[in-house]
Amino acid sequence: MDRIVDRDEEIETLRAAIAACRVCRDTPAKGEGDRLAHEPRPVAVLSRTARVLIAGQAPGLRVHESGLPFNDASGNRLRDWMAVSREEFYDPDRFAIVPMGFCFPGYDDKGSDLPPRRECAPLWRQRVIAAMPQIELVLAVGGYAHGWHLGSRTKKGMTETVRNWREHFFVNEAPRVLPLPHPSWRNTGWLKKNSWFEADVLPVLRQNVDSLIR
Repeated sequence: MDRIVDRDEEIETLRAAIAACRVCRDTPAKGEGDRLAHEPRPVAVLSRTARVLIAGQAPGLRVHESGLPFNDASGNRLRDWMAVSREEFYDPDRFAIVPMGFCFPGYDDKGSDLPPRRECAPLWRQRVIAAMPQIELVLAVGGYAHGWHLGSRTKKGMTETVRNWREHFFVNEAPRVLPLPHPSWRNTGWLKKNSWFEADVLPVLRQNVDSLIR
């Protein structure tokens, strides 16, 4: 019982510390360039009981405004991929959601989302992962999550990383890592071109998610 209480306290302490983090605005990483131009709003869902971790990229503007991760069209597509309801998705007993960058990074000159801030993952990620030892499946969503969770095995790029998911998924007994493309509308063309993703990867994704959340 004491260990459960300790872990609850650890999770709550981390949540509070993450919510208060302003590093990307106040002390940006060397070489990062400009400070974050807007007030940070870290978005992450930590859990003591969830067995599935969704490792995304960074919040978009809509998520930044709502404070709810994947509260956009990308989230709708991701939930469809997993065959879970919105209610199930936002149940912290089922899913932890920890992006590579906790705050909306802003837009580049072309109006596209900037990459996750480089300050975030080195500062927080190991602490957050260590605080959730019950995680059995990591869904690495997008190239930045692939790079962190799979390391040098991702050198051939996103398509080959996802195509060779078996090489990554069966390396560890727990947590297993399943690489996914980002569910952004920008990848609609990629999904049409790479029909093997729906045929080969989605059944494995759905089966494993189902077995861990229900």
